[in-house]
Amino acid sequence: MAEAPPEIIWEHEVRRLLHYGELIPRLETALGKFSKRNSAEVIQPVRTTVPLQKHSGFLGVMPCYMENDGILCTKLVSFYKRPAGSTLPSTQATVMLLDPEYGNVKAVMDGEVITFMRTAAVSAISAKLLMRPDAEVLTILGTGKQAKSHYNVFTEIFQFKEVRVWSRSVDRADTFAGSLNGPVTVCKSVEEAVKGADIIVTVTRSTEPVLFGQWVKPGAHVTAVGACRPDWRELDDTLMKQAVVYVDSRESAMTESGDIILSGVEIFAEIGDVINGTKPACREKTTVFKSLGLGVEDAASAQLVYDKWKQC
Repeated sequence: MAEAPPEIIWEHEVRRLLHYGELIPRLETALGKFSKRNSAEVIQPVRTTVPLQKHSGFLGVMPCYMENDGILCTKLVSFYKRPAGSTLPSTQATVMLLDPEYGNVKAVMDGEVITFMRTAAVSAISAKLLMRPDAEVLTILGTGKQAKSHYNVFTEIFQFKEVRVWSRSVDRADTFAGSLNGPVTVCKSVEEAVKGADIIVTVTRSTEPVLFGQWVKPGAHVTAVGACRPDWRELDDTLMKQAVVYVDSRESAMTESGDIILSGVEIFAEIGDVINGTKPACREKTTVFKSLGLGVEDAASAQLVYDKWKQC
């Protein structure tokens, strides 16, 4: 009913309800629908951003309507470039699920867990499709919450002989390693961390390249998650130009990704094209998946949380 107050679903409840085993197939379906560009399946504009110059941040608004699925959703996310050592969060997010017929808000839920888990799950989907099947070494550049969610999903669904991590701060890297449920090698330099790695995940706050193509093993798969502004980068031109480049959304990448815009590379495909079978997965080549995060990912995740919440 339109008069019913919205459900409030807090962080610990979202964490209890959301699991990768259920989330990954939902996101694969959603990404496939997105790449079909059928307005009855998905309507999702590029994220709107409002600069918060005084605080070195942005407010992003990410609406999505999935008509055939009856899902109307939007996320409000604030993200910041924090100085080293800052105790302030780099992101804050809230997701709202609405009734598409009445227009009322059905649920307001914590968006942090959804953001970290759906981003990591999509990275894992890219790896499942693009990573060589004999991959043995995973490297994670960065030690924030996204690094933790990526470690969790990659070690849950894949088996690696070695996991490496790098941070600008050795202390942060050691603390991060100690928080994990499995063995990890702390590396003192990016070059050391990525040498011979089969898959590299970049989840840094960097605005300048930290990963250089000359260090990357031919045939490696790189999932680039940081650098979500048109003038921010994590990957250098050499890597971008020697790789086959996949994205979650062409429009988003050409609007928001400094790695894509500043290198001038051609986007080969969306990951949804590979899911749909309309573009190949070039596993034998070096591949880059540039992830910016999509409203359709939030919508599918929020609906999963809400469905499970109503079953409780």
